[in-house]
Amino acid sequence: METILQLHQVGKTYKSGNQILTVLEQIDFSVEAGTTLSIVGPSGSGKTTLLGLCAGLDRPSTGSIVLQQKPLEQLDEDALAAIRNHYVGFIFQNFQLIPTLTALENVMVPLELRGEKQVKKRSLALLDKVGLADRSHHYPAQLSGGEQQRIAIARAFANQPAILFADEPTGNLDAENSEIIVNLIFNLNKESGTTLVLVTHDVELASKTQRIIRLKGGKMESDRITAMAIR
Repeated sequence: METILQLHQVGKTYKSGNQILTVLEQIDFSVEAGTTLSIVGPSGSGKTTLLGLCAGLDRPSTGSIVLQQKPLEQLDEDALAAIRNHYVGFIFQNFQLIPTLTALENVMVPLELRGEKQVKKRSLALLDKVGLADRSHHYPAQLSGGEQQRIAIARAFANQPAILFADEPTGNLDAENSEIIVNLIFNLNKESGTTLVLVTHDVELASKTQRIIRLKGGKMESDRITAMAIR
């Protein structure tokens, strides 16, 4: 199976006054295309930082990250943006929809950035998949949290990403909406054959992926295969 993401000896430090703060240290793992992976661990363990590095949103202080056969540390900002635009989808805890755009327009953004055709038709089809075709002309402020996250999921899958990064996708939602969101992510992911890398505090959600990496104090504490990988 093809490797879509590979990390070798990745570390991340920040300078705070005269001190060096180490957030991540000696992170090594690879992810095969089409698989699902959770990154778990206590607050402050480096989960979100690691996700940002994997997605090319930030650069490691040490080590190398290869995404879709491209060494990210060798790319300039324009090249990194092109990689994200062509291969990567994002789902964030706080939705990150553009407030001045309608639901439909939010989903259309990644397709328009790529110069795709039939943008409106494809975006409406995605809204239909997440059950919100009838809310296409509503603005984010007119939608509930669960609805906003469903819009964000539609947007994440708009450019048919090879890999989807989700950072606490149910973190701001109640139990009922969380279940809807989880089912949508996994169903669309399976349908699209997308690789899923998920950061979560939710043990039950993590158990739905094929593999769980646990961080502690910025280091990998464990890396295990789950029962989902055997099914």
